[in-house]
Amino acid sequence: QVQLVESGGGLVPAGESLRLSCVASRSIFSINVMGWYRQAPGKQREMVATITSGGRTNYADSVKGRFTISRDNAENTVYLQMNSLEPEDTAVYYCNAMFLRLGASYNFWGQGTQVTVSS
Repeated sequence: QVQLVESGGGLVPAGESLRLSCVASRSIFSINVMGWYRQAPGKQREMVATITSGGRTNYADSVKGRFTISRDNAENTVYLQMNSLEPEDTAVYYCNAMFLRLGASYNFWGQGTQVTVSS
């Protein structure tokens, strides 16, 4: 198991930047995939960005070129650098850790951090 704690959310005007952090309670070296997801009011949770243990990244089309995910194994932390924020980015952002073991996947979630972008 792993506990995840997000931070870095806030209220910013459009065009500004924020950096989210997700600190894990244990080493993330062996976590297969870590990622950021978001959920806006009245909408389903969606993937924003993921990064594998090998450093491979994947982004939602809506954030490509604006957001960057990275992981610091020494600090047990995953970051999401968000630039050129838009009002449509307003949501609760959740950190996710996924383990792949013997053909099954195990997901753990943080409590979320609110990001609000004003127009």
